[in-house]
Amino acid sequence: MIEKNLGPVFNCRFVATEFSTGSVHAGRIDTLALSEECHPVIIEYKKVESSELINQSLFYLHWLQDHQGDFEIAVQNRIGSEAEVDWTDIRVICIAPNYKRYDIHAVQVMGANIELWKYRLFENETLYLEEVFQASVSSSPAVSSDGKNPVMVEAGKKAARTRATAIYTFDEHLEGKPKEIEDLALAVQEFITDLDPAIEEVPKKHYIAYKGSQNIVCVQVQQRRLRLYLKVDPDTIEDMPDIARDVREIGHYGTGDLELSVSNADELEITKPFIELAYQRVGG
Repeated sequence: MIEKNLGPVFNCRFVATEFSTGSVHAGRIDTLALSEECHPVIIEYKKVESSELINQSLFYLHWLQDHQGDFEIAVQNRIGSEAEVDWTDIRVICIAPNYKRYDIHAVQVMGANIELWKYRLFENETLYLEEVFQASVSSSPAVSSDGKNPVMVEAGKKAARTRATAIYTFDEHLEGKPKEIEDLALAVQEFITDLDPAIEEVPKKHYIAYKGSQNIVCVQVQQRRLRLYLKVDPDTIEDMPDIARDVREIGHYGTGDLELSVSNADELEITKPFIELAYQRVGG
């Protein structure tokens, strides 16, 4: 049920199930996924309350850090060669009926990006999920014996990893592009950010994401056009414009099932109602 609903539940794309860690480690990761931020995601499940779940998840977290190539191949096989992986963070999701208070305290001091979720499965086959803890938003993290906040220490390490890998900017996506394409990209940027001041611009290697609670629009700047990927179900569009197409079965950078190809100001006007629709459906 989780794997079939990864998008609406955890804002992720499915990569693999029961993923083998090889003969040496002799384990199987329950679910592998890729977040909208392109971070690897590990999901582990238990039918009973067990501290083993957290220990097992940490084992797989460290295994994945040492076997990045295996994960990237799995992503390419499932999502497509265009999909990129951002290794500055790995998201770990644990799902169980309940947790001991010692488990919650343990993940508080670990500093890793671990989420604890508990579930209830009702007789009518409805699955209820409730977040118990998320390390990245902890309001009262513990302090280690040396006086350092372990969550802040981890945040510093994460920032250092980001600096050591890659930081992309909006301007980099415009480099070498014709003036008319630059103007179009700036017009798109202005229109989207004016919808809501809370919308965040997140430049990636191959595209620029505009997101609220999740990605709303991903913009790929090309030499002759912009390609916009919107969080809109193509099946809900009654009158599909000529510049639009359904890309659910077509590999592409960014997230979004509806592609709009924009090469001039008139086509940009056509896209604006669809951008607003994506914003409304995501919820800002």
